[in-house]
Amino acid sequence: MKTEVTHYSSMSSPVGELTFTGTPNGLTGVWFDTDRHQQDRSSWQRDDALFAGARRQLEQYFAGTRQVFDLKLAAQGTAFQQQVWAALCTIPFGETRSYGEQARSIHNEKAVRAVGLANGKNPIGIIVPCHRVIGANGSLTGYAGGLDRKRWLLAHEARGRSQPLFG
Repeated sequence: MKTEVTHYSSMSSPVGELTFTGTPNGLTGVWFDTDRHQQDRSSWQRDDALFAGARRQLEQYFAGTRQVFDLKLAAQGTAFQQQVWAALCTIPFGETRSYGEQARSIHNEKAVRAVGLANGKNPIGIIVPCHRVIGANGSLTGYAGGLDRKRWLLAHEARGRSQPLFG
């Protein structure tokens, strides 16, 4: 059986260097340079054209002109992780949810810790917005990209909600 090649590209952003991974079937990752969950890169092939749409949409997000992403996603994870990641995509731009609220949104209110673990394994940072999940008391809790990045992303979205967005 032929293994599908992982393609990659990268871009600079206000929160540091981002690396995209994917296949022609969709985006499998958006990684921070400090992310500990990245795979072995030795067999990856650079393909900037494959990620032109993701790069453009993230540039628009950082410029404050995009609130919703429209990209084909192909993250690999368990059925539970997929469910949690899909729920993340329903949290509106500029809003936050607690881990308990996220667990309730997937109809599994006792899975708060499991939701937190699944969020921590989210491979598509920013686009699948795990940065929008905070502690029940409003505190910023763990984030694979680091709390400084989480704080920056939330502040960026808070500023963007008060401004009209285009396109």
